[in-house]
Amino acid sequence: MPTWKHTLAAAPQDPRRRELWLQHGAGFILFQDIREYAISRIDPSLDETARAGVVSGINDAVYGLMMVIDGVSGALREGTRALELDVRVRLRDGDASLAELPLREGDGMCMGFHSWLNGSFGEDPVAK
Repeated sequence: MPTWKHTLAAAPQDPRRRELWLQHGAGFILFQDIREYAISRIDPSLDETARAGVVSGINDAVYGLMMVIDGVSGALREGTRALELDVRVRLRDGDASLAELPLREGDGMCMGFHSWLNGSFGEDPVAK
């Protein structure tokens, strides 16, 4: 289900729990709006073997995105110059930023990936 059909849950007040909540929230958004979207687009006429192969490819693509976010891959370099992506998760209230975390500085999107595959997005729910 796309994230716009969910309601944001309250963020924890404890700084470490909030940091984890932000990371799980980023994973939730990516899984709902990228992975689940792609899965919903699979041709329903495919047999189970073909469908499993397509889902495996989708998971591999999402994991590849996680590696780019974590800085494992995804940079062009020449000498001391580099071109890379910087992905952040931000909690806002209107125009005010309440919390922000560059995902590369978090615990690792690749680490969260395996829990997210099983539907676990942390102790503190990010969505209702």
